[in-house]
Amino acid sequence: MGFTGEGDADAIVVGAGPGGSATAHHLAQHGHHVIVLEKAVFPRDKVCGDGLTPGAVRELISMGVPMDPADGWMRNKGLRVIGGGHEIHLPWPETASFPNYGMAKARTGLDEALARHAQRSGAELREGTTVTGPIVDERSGRILGVRARTTNPDGTRGEQIELRAPVVVDAGGVSARIATAMGIEKAENRPMGVAVRTYFRSPRHDDEWMESQLELWDGPRERSNLLPGYGWIFALGDGTVNVGLGSVSSTARATRLDYKDLFRTWMRNAPASWEFTEENQVGELRSAALPMAFNRKPLYSKGLLLVGDAGGMVSPFNGEGIGYALMAGRIAADVVSQSLARTSGYGHEKALRAYPAAMEAELGGYWTLGRGFVKLIEHPAVMRVCTKYGLPRPLLMKFVHKLLSDGFERRGGETMDQIIAALTRLVPAS
Repeated sequence: MGFTGEGDADAIVVGAGPGGSATAHHLAQHGHHVIVLEKAVFPRDKVCGDGLTPGAVRELISMGVPMDPADGWMRNKGLRVIGGGHEIHLPWPETASFPNYGMAKARTGLDEALARHAQRSGAELREGTTVTGPIVDERSGRILGVRARTTNPDGTRGEQIELRAPVVVDAGGVSARIATAMGIEKAENRPMGVAVRTYFRSPRHDDEWMESQLELWDGPRERSNLLPGYGWIFALGDGTVNVGLGSVSSTARATRLDYKDLFRTWMRNAPASWEFTEENQVGELRSAALPMAFNRKPLYSKGLLLVGDAGGMVSPFNGEGIGYALMAGRIAADVVSQSLARTSGYGHEKALRAYPAAMEAELGGYWTLGRGFVKLIEHPAVMRVCTKYGLPRPLLMKFVHKLLSDGFERRGGETMDQIIAALTRLVPAS
């Protein structure tokens, strides 16, 4: 007999993004009744580069998610990097832990595919349900469940509801509404990124390489002024490409930059052959914050676990969040399953406290290196020198590619993998 707290489910997951759906899928696979609350109704959009590294693909494979090209999954070979007068191709390495390919899929389709996959696994998905706050025990401060408001099919407000469970997972994105209400605030000294992106119809839609533009110009290349940030072009294989601009700061302080204007300036000077014109733009230009390097802690407190952006699980190295949200969902589900199998409240709580330690073991040292990396590259002069003199050196770039893409083996592997793994162990956890 396991721990049995009174409630409507074994666990409540707030948010049906990648992290929430992964948590729900794995919990359902373990035989638990899990309720997922999603404020929107699918399909819905999220600001993202839509690119999936081999690490993210590995998580999708472990979940058994079908990735049929006919359903909008676009496979890619690696990363094309352009900057400092150089253009290099960095293939995804073949390793024991990771596949040698990445994927791309628009978030309008990705999130729904993962949520439906969780449903098929046995999770209960409630769309159009906005969580408004936690239900908290007045004496202990422990979360007992959530309050929510439903939305009627015609868009009008529905009923107020309350749901209770022994464990609640906040996978509700950067706003982390439940975590904030529980007093878990973000750390201002952690890196914060900003991304803007839109879609274009373009002949580049079937490019087999994810492209990173390390230098953005406000006029002709090498004959005008450099814009802050970096750009990406990710082909989706459906006639469109995801085009975005990102920037990162070593702290959470807001910058005064108009990123949407920077993006438009970059587009005005893009090669005509790309066809990134207003006529070919699909959808609006949207922006979002990228919370990095565990910028909200603790990841577990008083019955509440944080997964994905709610816990600041975006890489300071490359701005990726999907793969880490999927990983966190898997780890969170394992911890919650262990806790629910305990026969006492003490054992239940002790098992849940393993979650932050497990996440730190996976990413703590690595993201500490990433915080140092951000402090370097936020200085344009340093970034310029690194780009100009680093890109032409194949061995160095292979090392950098493994480091920045989190494509190194944690155990064993070649010498480069062992060096990176050793560095992550030498530095303090993030």
